[in-house]
Amino acid sequence: MTEPDVTLTDYGLALECILFAFLIYCHGDPKTSLRPRFVLFFASIGLAALAGGTVHGFFPDSATSGYRILWTATLIAAGLAAFATWALAARLWLSEKTERRLVKLALIEFFAYGVTVLFFPQEFWIVLANYLPPTLFLLIVFYELHRHMRIQELRSGTIGLVLTFVAAAVQHGRIAVHPVYFNHNSLYHVIQAIALFLIFRSARWLVKKRPRSSRGGVDKPSATVLGSAEHGDGRLDCGVLK
Repeated sequence: MTEPDVTLTDYGLALECILFAFLIYCHGDPKTSLRPRFVLFFASIGLAALAGGTVHGFFPDSATSGYRILWTATLIAAGLAAFATWALAARLWLSEKTERRLVKLALIEFFAYGVTVLFFPQEFWIVLANYLPPTLFLLIVFYELHRHMRIQELRSGTIGLVLTFVAAAVQHGRIAVHPVYFNHNSLYHVIQAIALFLIFRSARWLVKKRPRSSRGGVDKPSATVLGSAEHGDGRLDCGVLK
């Protein structure tokens, strides 16, 4: 194992994300379309971490076929995570018509990103440039939802998304605890793991099964929700967002 600190933290991140995807799938409300989007979000990040950790640990030579296959898989999985992030933010914030348009554009962008990854130099800054815009969009959505609804879980998600930017800055700035034993990639993984746990708290609340009201809608999940309700499609409406 050539980079044990990076490999092990990557594998830990992968296990965390696989667990989160499993919990969301098993315990989330199957009637909300947020559930498969969160499953895709966590599963794709987990796949990227698994493939990336294997590259760092066992295929460091970029001339080998193992490196090329696994690094390409890492970048494609990261692109899927970006697509899932666009889809989540669109579902939570936008009208149904605008959401469909944005998801279609995000899908086109994902295919363009895939072509770039397959046929042009594969550098990690491309992943960051592709992932940061939808992450910023989702951060704004979570912040606005928390500001109007005052739900603790939404606050956790907001903090988690802020931490993803901190993690990206650490990785891009090559900030390390130790240059050999715990480098910038390892620190990036640890911060990202904390961020994803906080995002999972929000995801678990958003997809939670709730009793149906007599009018066919979803009852308020908490007495602290200020005039809010969740539509059957997973879109939240707090009276001021639409």
